[in-house]
This record gives sequence, structure tokens and C-alpha cells, in this order.
Amino acid sequence: MKSILIIDDEEAVRLALKRVLERAGYAVRLASSGPEGLQALRAQRADVVITDIVMPKVHGVETIKAIAQEFPQVRIVAISGGGNFAVNEYKPNAITTTAYLTAAQAAGAHAVLTKPFETRDVLLAINGG
Repeated sequence: MKSILIIDDEEAVRLALKRVLERAGYAVRLASSGPEGLQALRAQRADVVITDIVMPKVHGVETIKAIAQEFPQVRIVAISGGGNFAVNEYKPNAITTTAYLTAAQAAGAHAVLTKPFETRDVLLAINGG
């Protein structure tokens, strides 16, 4: 059974993803911030991390960089729902979903999803499809 760590500052998102993924047969743990997620990974590794990008204090891109460096074997799925879709490159002051997800890929995310997303898309991202 694959283990998944969900990092998101929004409790509703964490709980909804947890419910869906547990029904699909995954073991799921939750963290509400990047630092909490890294601490959880150090305590018990996960096969996959699903992390939000736009979070207070430590941005999701920084969390992805840290996970990719410390746990290169962990698959990382980045999720974001903020902003618009006009920019296709990372600009630190831009608040666009595409920019954030492009930055997440550059930081080491293996897959990216725009909120809201379908269950099948999450399952494909987790499994490398």
C-alpha cells in the first residue's frame, strides 16, 4: 500500500483528499504547513507527497525543493488554485496558477494539478500517469 502525505494549509482540502485517497486504498497522513510536512517525512517516509503551493510562511515551492533534495525517491505532486492562467513562467511577484505550478515543476515536482481537480487526475498523478 502506497503511503501519501498531504501538505495543505486548508483543512477542508486536506480532509477531502484524505477521504478520497483512503477510499482508493492509500495510507494517508496530513500536515498543515511545509515545515510540518518535512518533519512528518523525517519521522516516517511517504511514497508520495501532495503539496499545495500557496501557503503562509513557507511557500510550497520551497517545500518542494527541500523534499526533492532530502527525499529524492519521493514522488511530489503540486496542487494550486490561486490566480489566473495567463503566465507560463515563474515570476516571484506573480499570483498565477500556471506560474506557481511551473515553478513547482522547476523545483522538483513530478506532477502538477490545478484546483479543482478530478479524483482520476489525482490518482494518475500519484501513480505517474
